[in-house]
Amino acid sequence: MRTTTPRRPTDYTEGSIIGSILSMGLPSMMGFLAQHIYSMADMFWVSRLPEGEAGVAAITFFNNMMWLLFAFNHMVGPGSVAVISRRYGEKDFLRTEQAIKETFLLKFGLGVPLAIVGWIFLPELLMLIGAEGDALRLGIVYGRVMLVGLPIMYTTYSVFTAMRGVANPQLAMALMIGSNVLNIALDPLFIFGYAGLPAMGIRGAAVASVSSFTLTLTIGVLLFFLGRTNVPLRLRSAAQPHLQSMWQILKIGIPAWLGELSFSGSRLLLTPIIATFGTAVVAAYGAGTQLFAFGIMVLVGIGLGLSSLIGHNVGSGKLERAKQTADRAILLAVGVMTVLGVLTLIFARYYMNLFFSSPETVAHGVELLRIWAIGFPFFGVFIMLENIHTGVGLNTPMMVFVSIHSWGFQIIPAVVVTQVFGLDQTAIWAVFGASGALSSLLFYLYYRRGRWLTVKV
Repeated sequence: MRTTTPRRPTDYTEGSIIGSILSMGLPSMMGFLAQHIYSMADMFWVSRLPEGEAGVAAITFFNNMMWLLFAFNHMVGPGSVAVISRRYGEKDFLRTEQAIKETFLLKFGLGVPLAIVGWIFLPELLMLIGAEGDALRLGIVYGRVMLVGLPIMYTTYSVFTAMRGVANPQLAMALMIGSNVLNIALDPLFIFGYAGLPAMGIRGAAVASVSSFTLTLTIGVLLFFLGRTNVPLRLRSAAQPHLQSMWQILKIGIPAWLGELSFSGSRLLLTPIIATFGTAVVAAYGAGTQLFAFGIMVLVGIGLGLSSLIGHNVGSGKLERAKQTADRAILLAVGVMTVLGVLTLIFARYYMNLFFSSPETVAHGVELLRIWAIGFPFFGVFIMLENIHTGVGLNTPMMVFVSIHSWGFQIIPAVVVTQVFGLDQTAIWAVFGASGALSSLLFYLYYRRGRWLTVKV
């Protein structure tokens, strides 16, 4: 097969290992932080509506339901990371272009039917996980707008993945930050009706999100076709999508999808358990999850850059460098999450006061954060191990360990401590903290066997 050359060859498989991790990971981290800051801003503005805690609870319920739909994103995402980065590492740029095109088609095609099904059954799904009253009503209003944009969101994330896969992490970062700055700017305009716009309330938060994703996808695709990336896309080239290679992307991603489906299912079961303790606990859980997810997004950003970097190294045949890169990334994750854990212990109350005026809700949130903070470093290890295996296209271990983590170490113990022993939400928070330590230890022991270095894609 004839190959083409990239616009600007970039090779992070040479030079300083830490430098390569930071060069690939930091731009992704900054982009994901911007995205998560938007999510926190979303809750902040919604908490200022007359519905207050009910609005925050509504977004919390919907976001937990969206875990289920975004699990299907993993049917394509992990496979695309492995294939795009490995082909780029092999310097097979024609097949890299082909994989990018196939990823875009798969993501959008998958998002359309899921959006339709989700839109139709949204009320039932929200009620299933415990939403009721104002939280249910607002969750439907917010969720149906978000679901209209689901195919666009799916494909936008693949634009970022493809840019990292062809060693353009700075471009992905700029696009992500720009998207979220726009999102943050539109939020108060659409929610409260500033600058002459109609006040849409919680619906406005969703409209702002869909609008920014749509513009971001348009700009991202144009950048590829205008040749601003290391591997450009062309309408007329030998790199056309094929069913066989599209199936390869799906086949790599299916174990990750099953693992994410398992995780999402556990979240759906956990939410109604938490909801039995009242709206204040659900609202505190939602705000606390946002801060926890802030740390997770830091590592997911670094980890997604790491996945592509691991793929580049393995694709280039530099297995020892791939191993050293993985080991150092794990240590980096432990350091980052330890710092975040200490800061969370210190500033938990200040954070909760940003969202709530109710002393009861604040107290619930502070307790949750201080318990979870102790386990932050372990969750950091787990996330980095996930991304290492994603980078080489070995997703079955991730499926197994995510399922063990979600069901064996979280859901079953949470049911036991609340339903059998009659304990309150504090026991659930403790179960969460312990689960991170146990699951990361098991996953790390498997990682040390080194099977991930021998995977063929």
